[in-house]
Amino acid sequence: MARIRSTSAVPTLSAAEARRMTLASQGFSRRLPDAVVSRHLHRAMERLGVLQIDSVNVFARSHYMPMFSRLGVYDPALLDRLFLSRTTHYVEYLAHEAAFMPVADWALWRFRMDDWRRRAADPSRWMHAHTRTLDWVRAELRDRGPLRPADLRDDAPRERGSWWDWDEAKLALEHLWRCGEVAIAGRVGFERRYGLAEQIVPADVREQRIERADAVRELVRRAARSYGVATASDLNDYYRLRDLAAVRSAVDDLVDAGELEPVTVRGWERGGRPVAAWRHTAASLPRRIDRAALLTPFDPVVWFRDRALRVFDLDYRIEIYVPAEKRRYGYYSLPVLVGDRIVARVDLKADRAGSVLRVQSAWWEPQARPGDAEAVAGELARAAAWQGLERISVSGWGDAAEAVARAAQSRHDGVERHRHPRETPLATAR
Repeated sequence: MARIRSTSAVPTLSAAEARRMTLASQGFSRRLPDAVVSRHLHRAMERLGVLQIDSVNVFARSHYMPMFSRLGVYDPALLDRLFLSRTTHYVEYLAHEAAFMPVADWALWRFRMDDWRRRAADPSRWMHAHTRTLDWVRAELRDRGPLRPADLRDDAPRERGSWWDWDEAKLALEHLWRCGEVAIAGRVGFERRYGLAEQIVPADVREQRIERADAVRELVRRAARSYGVATASDLNDYYRLRDLAAVRSAVDDLVDAGELEPVTVRGWERGGRPVAAWRHTAASLPRRIDRAALLTPFDPVVWFRDRALRVFDLDYRIEIYVPAEKRRYGYYSLPVLVGDRIVARVDLKADRAGSVLRVQSAWWEPQARPGDAEAVAGELARAAAWQGLERISVSGWGDAAEAVARAAQSRHDGVERHRHPRETPLATAR
């Protein structure tokens, strides 16, 4: 491990050291396992803290991606068994956006549940006009146990008059979940099964009470551990605390306790002045990161746009909702990590009917270097294998497309070319 240099009372990290520290804290300095089993996913979750859920399935749903990025090829059915089919270890809540989290953390989020309940107490809110729906949903879950929304729909009380509305029932489930009265008892396919919290969360966890300040302090501590080195804004965003004053107070407590240490990171500036940052004292600083990986847009490494720009020089925006003709990089582009640099972004689509991984576009990032095309091509081959796709097809859209296509063709027999509507005749190879 490298030694942190200090020229004053506050240690100084280079930008590259900060990147390596972050990546090590996220698990990218570890050797890929020969075969991924349950314990590898559990250990990765210990480092991540949360696994954000997203429904977009153009390549692979987002919650499958961070494990692939850190562990390599694994069977997604293993994640389904651990996260979607049972709630022994994990449960869903708004622990960033909607995310899987350890079920033991339920009490940490009581303050967020209480906040939602207080907002709902406003007489102008939806809940006050729909108490009948809420009561009916509670009763159904109490009598029948965890249910899919479709199970409620099939037994809707249409005979009771005009009060029933299916959209109201869905809103009731979401409201009760946000308040903590309801928890998610796994999923069938991608459809949630809702149950009363008492049916899903162990009593000792459910009955535990943690004061808001203590919960925030623990979440800031975990965010600092997951990032290795971070600013207050980074720590505020990791669990979407949205309370910078409380985060700063928690940071002060953790510095006093010896768990965080102030550092200066060269290049982390705002208005020409250094941005205050802190290192978790357990964070390691590897001399190098010998890995390449595809990242989901909802990976903690890049999910906070300000941090992605500051740490990786990655100006990242998801373009799902941008009209096709105005997209700069593609529908759902994935950053590509090589070593401690994000060198490219690729827009991928899994054509399952044709068993083809389609690279709809490929673009270089400012930190790309000659030779990175081979590493990008290697990750595309691994992604195709993970998704069970036999061939790769690369379009000509993007300044990295030609170099990536050549590198892929040199190492993989099943590489084809296709034309994207947005591509131009000229492409810049690196």
